[in-house]
Amino acid sequence: MKSRSLLLTLSILLLASKAFSQIQFPLPVDPQYYTDWVKNQRQEELSAQWVSNNRVGLDLNEVAFVNWNAGGANSISALGEMTFERNYSDIMTKWRNKLVARYGVNSQEGQELRKTDDKLEFNSEFGHRKDSTSNWFYSAKMRFQTQFTNGYKYPDRETPISKFMAPGYAFLGVGAEYGKKLENLSIYISPLTYKATFVLDQDLANNGAFGVDPAEYNENGDIIREGKTNRSELGILVQSQFNAEVVENIALSNNVTFYTDYLNSFGNVDVDWELNFNFKVNSFVLAKLGSHVKYDNDVKFTETNVDGEEITMGARTQWKQQLGIGVIVDF
Repeated sequence: MKSRSLLLTLSILLLASKAFSQIQFPLPVDPQYYTDWVKNQRQEELSAQWVSNNRVGLDLNEVAFVNWNAGGANSISALGEMTFERNYSDIMTKWRNKLVARYGVNSQEGQELRKTDDKLEFNSEFGHRKDSTSNWFYSAKMRFQTQFTNGYKYPDRETPISKFMAPGYAFLGVGAEYGKKLENLSIYISPLTYKATFVLDQDLANNGAFGVDPAEYNENGDIIREGKTNRSELGILVQSQFNAEVVENIALSNNVTFYTDYLNSFGNVDVDWELNFNFKVNSFVLAKLGSHVKYDNDVKFTETNVDGEEITMGARTQWKQQLGIGVIVDF
């Protein structure tokens, strides 16, 4: 009797275990998901890093004449530049920060010291993509630009035409950026970019410099309303950056920006195009050939007529060309 009971019990357990083994319990998520997630997290931790780049350079140019029958004027010029970068990157995110400070002067026999270059600029760019295979980044960009000292229309050294924060420019926009390697090639499109122009010198603001609203005067020439010291715009910005080594020790840098305002003058495009060739002689000596073209509809030019009166003209294409050789230090 006991043997029959034991046999029956074993039979029931065997049937139950067989039936239980055929029951499927679906996991809430595919197990491969957990494997891929752990792998991606580990890869992201390994790739996440901050990179610092610092560069200080000085270009010098000197010409001297002694009993030179062809004639000429002694001159010396200097251009100093500092660039500091702090960049973060991982699989999904890019954050690039760059500060540029540049200042140049020229001294020529028979003339006072003159400014040849003046720039203070800070850029910050943040981008995030939805997956590690996409080359499109949701991006936000900020740029601030001004100058250090007064600018003059030489030989006039009494009336400044620009000062620190006169003008000052600030751009803040959101959009999308495309690039497999953003450091080499990128195209950025922002359908919503805010541009602020600052003219924090009241005399320049009263004259309506750099597009701000000028002062209002009464019949006696007295100011009844001061000129505005700022101007706001909202528009679309398109930017392209390209960096490459053309041949060994010759690097090309091309940066072009187009901006148009929705409200005030839609279709009137401001252009900022900077093209540079860097020729590396050795670790410390670098030659540079650069071109900078700008067109800003808010920057009006003046001319003096035959009666000695200054007449405000329209905007014009601005162009600056540089060629120099100097010492650089990277650290």
